Amino acid sequence: MSLRAQDLGIRIGSGTSGPLNAITDVAGVRVGHSSLHQDLSDSRRVRTGVTVIEPRGGPARNQPCFAGISVLNGNGDASGLEWIREAGLLTTPIALTNTHSVGIVRDALISLERESLAVGDNSVYWTMPVVMETFDGLLNDINGMHVKAEHVAQALRVASSIRPQEGSVGGGSGMICHEFKGGIGTASRQLSSDEGGWTVGALVQANHGRRDELRIAGYPVGRLLADIPSPFHSPLAYPGMGSIVVVLATDAPLLPHQCTRLAARAGTGIARCGGGTEDSSGDIFLAFSTGNLGLPMADYQHKGALTTPVTMVNNDHISPLFAAAADAVEESIINALLAAKTMSGNGGNRAEELSTERLLKALHRLGWVAQ
Repeated sequence: MSLRAQDLGIRIGSGTSGPLNAITDVAGVRVGHSSLHQDLSDSRRVRTGVTVIEPRGGPARNQPCFAGISVLNGNGDASGLEWIREAGLLTTPIALTNTHSVGIVRDALISLERESLAVGDNSVYWTMPVVMETFDGLLNDINGMHVKAEHVAQALRVASSIRPQEGSVGGGSGMICHEFKGGIGTASRQLSSDEGGWTVGALVQANHGRRDELRIAGYPVGRLLADIPSPFHSPLAYPGMGSIVVVLATDAPLLPHQCTRLAARAGTGIARCGGGTEDSSGDIFLAFSTGNLGLPMADYQHKGALTTPVTMVNNDHISPLFAAAADAVEESIINALLAAKTMSGNGGNRAEELSTERLLKALHRLGWVAQ
């Protein structure tokens, strides 16, 4: 297993990580991957997949969560976000995949939800699954449409509350980050009891950034790593193109507008690593809260109670959650870089890994000391 940021003594912020240092530190959250790594020919290669996040570990329509969306830069695509903006509710799993597979993943989630119902049960008559994407077309035969409904089902079937695999897995299989091999990364922060004791977990699909802008723990290491070959070789594939999508989970009782505020803090973590300034990057963030139980089911044929009591974190106590989100996202990006290994992909393109040896050498040259 790859070493992670904390294993190397790279400390992000002043907070404390959860036991797994992952989004699954938030009770009930489960993550599953389905990875497609296949060589169809010498030049045509499949490097893609699906990652799913279940917010409460069961049918999301039966246990909705308050949620919010923030967009740093809109050069990306996603399904299901408008209803979250309107109603403030997450009522489906969240799936991450490549740009050209959003439709098939969305359709698969709809079909799987219908199949899960008892025979004759028509209580769910519509669903709008949340599917987010980043572009893996440099390493993956993206126009081959290799992601199928069976891969979505597999990702859901293996979803668990253990620490998710990181790097070139699931939706992150063919992704590139700061011109190194990128992909899936995760981390968490647990607040002190005085701050509420809540947990914030992050999961990123990192496919963004320029090499020369890369910063680790505040140190501009990217400037010292220019000799490592970049996967971008032509005017049609240039450094900085790509995207990053972020999912934040917390057990703090946040209302929808507070989830939106929390989601926006993902941009802070991305900026600390040197990202977030490219026109061609789709930077879209979702945050959900499991802190309010008993929200009405997503079933409009059987109305629930007239009102539902909810609770919320007061705004004058919300700042530690914002700090936790920023720190968890920053560390998630670093973990994605450290976990991803060198990959040869479609058309002979190749993305080099950021090895721990080269990273530590660059950090030490800049005066960093392990903590």
